[in-house]
Amino acid sequence: MIEKIASVNSAINGFIWGIPAMICIVGVGLLLTVKTKCIQVRKFGVAMKATVGKIFDRKVAREGTLSPFQAVCTALAGTVGTGNIAGVAGAVALGGPGAVFWMWCSAFLGMCTKFAEVTLAVHFRDTNEDGEHVGGPMYYIKNGLSKKWTWLAVFYAVFGVLTVFGTGNATQVNTIVTSIDSALENYGIISQNSTGNLNLVLGIIIAALVAMVLLGGIKRIGQVTEKLVPFMAVVYIILGLGVVILNWKVVPGVFISIFEGAFSPRAVTGGAIGSAFLCLKKGVSRGIFSNEAGLGTGSIAHACADTQDATGQGMYGIFEVFMDTIIICTLTALVILCSGTAIVYGQAAGAELTISGFTRTYGGWVSIFTAVSLCCFAFSTIIGWGLYGSRCIEFIFGNKSVRPFLVIYSFISIVGATMDLGLLWDIADTFNGMMAIPNLIALLLLAPVVAKLVKENIDFDKADSIK
Repeated sequence: MIEKIASVNSAINGFIWGIPAMICIVGVGLLLTVKTKCIQVRKFGVAMKATVGKIFDRKVAREGTLSPFQAVCTALAGTVGTGNIAGVAGAVALGGPGAVFWMWCSAFLGMCTKFAEVTLAVHFRDTNEDGEHVGGPMYYIKNGLSKKWTWLAVFYAVFGVLTVFGTGNATQVNTIVTSIDSALENYGIISQNSTGNLNLVLGIIIAALVAMVLLGGIKRIGQVTEKLVPFMAVVYIILGLGVVILNWKVVPGVFISIFEGAFSPRAVTGGAIGSAFLCLKKGVSRGIFSNEAGLGTGSIAHACADTQDATGQGMYGIFEVFMDTIIICTLTALVILCSGTAIVYGQAAGAELTISGFTRTYGGWVSIFTAVSLCCFAFSTIIGWGLYGSRCIEFIFGNKSVRPFLVIYSFISIVGATMDLGLLWDIADTFNGMMAIPNLIALLLLAPVVAKLVKENIDFDKADSIK
């Protein structure tokens, strides 16, 4: 029975994350880029000024809302996860260095897609019974399109609920306990046979922490993510830049291999990867899966922002993709390629390849820091997806369903810490991809609305400012 389920899921997953889906996501990204007159390029400076320039602006948000900075941190909490470490390693191993180039290309279009998602989420959001802003794809489908499209909003919310338990929780907790186990084993503190009891304890602790944050409401989520996300990003960026600087002599050659490998992977990988199409597929899919542009999940967090400026908050969407894919994913790839760690092209790889790049450069002691980074990345993802799931369940069953859902969601952490996930991860991955279908349809139909909002609020004159 399990084998049959796995076979069916594999076929669906291959389609959802295959070429048709990528064509749809890239196509919508191109349409939005044309409709907004390439806003991610011509207003990139404005976006950075409106986002990075306000990082230290500690505006206190009204009750039931997040500050714009807390909103982007919560969204980044959901996107910047273990996939940035393990997923990029897999893309490089299976697609060659050229996959990084196609990852950049997907991020270019993803910036505009995420801008549109965030703008629509703020423009069409609602206020729930507790006075909190609620929004995201299900709300801009319900409020932006006619009533005949309500089923599409429900479709998105249902798959959102099904996805969060695997993608957002269990697999992330599994990564946390695995990284802690590895660090403790390296230092001889525990043996491989004694990890079972430790993982159970870790699962209970993580479940308690998750419940403490999520049940504290939107304000507590924002307070945690605005501290955790910048910390984990800075630590990882410093470690990654250190690898690049210490191996600076090979950097020019690495970039040559990235550009050459994008179109002729055989020449870079010694023939292990001969298909430029495979290289493109791995790079684009990695970029999409990392920044979630096209899935609409991040817009759920942005809809909570204490702002009436939809396009202004949309600029944070551009920053989010830039930070997630162009900065963090690129650094991960450079750590692997610059460090000289052995890459077996054509074979699957994960976080161990990235960790190997760090330890080869710094030595074994750095494993404790990589473990801390992995834990922060994974925990932030759990928090971000907890918010996404609660908004989806609220859309379907109402406000009273949120707390029971969050309690169950927290307890899933124990499952993730103590069980072999196997098929659960694959099924959650499929549900995650299926969330893109209703969102892409909505973006396609609402593209004229995005263009109108851009014209009225950003292009109202030639000044590089946001209304």
